[in-house]
Amino acid sequence: MTELSLHVLDIAENSTKAKASLVTVSVSIDTKADRLAITIIDDGCGMTEEQVAHVTDPFFTTRTTRKVGLGVPFFKMAAEATGGQFSITSAVGIGTTVCAEFGFSHIDRMPLGDMNATIRQLILMHQDCDFLYTYEYDGRSFALDTREVRELLGDVPLDTPEVSEYLKQYLSENESEANQGQNNI
Repeated sequence: MTELSLHVLDIAENSTKAKASLVTVSVSIDTKADRLAITIIDDGCGMTEEQVAHVTDPFFTTRTTRKVGLGVPFFKMAAEATGGQFSITSAVGIGTTVCAEFGFSHIDRMPLGDMNATIRQLILMHQDCDFLYTYEYDGRSFALDTREVRELLGDVPLDTPEVSEYLKQYLSENESEANQGQNNI
């Protein structure tokens, strides 16, 4: 994967397959600390201790359709290649937390990519799941919580074209405001 947003998409898709009802994605950039942190938390079925111990092994997967699982190992490798850290914790029946920390200015850090498109795609493709997305850049932040959006819209589905366009604009405008013109992330 060439962008970190694609890793987020892969991990969040795993969360939806694990029957999560809420997936929380947070991106935090601190240029003074030279740090980019991405956290994905779900309330899905979780994993056993044995599964967690092997999840970063590319030749381990719980899927029966293939023999390898490269998403988590590549995400870990991407973080560690920048001098960063990676952790995954999980409990059966409670959910999973994936944390990746990157050296923000490290030459080997992949671009963040289009997080707005990633979050919007997740929301539109998984109507049975809620998403809480928070984005922070040097202390300026915003959040999008589909539970709040659903409450405001009532029976209007989130994949309605007008709602989809609103989500696109909301994410774009708020990210731009938080970044204060910094676009090369």
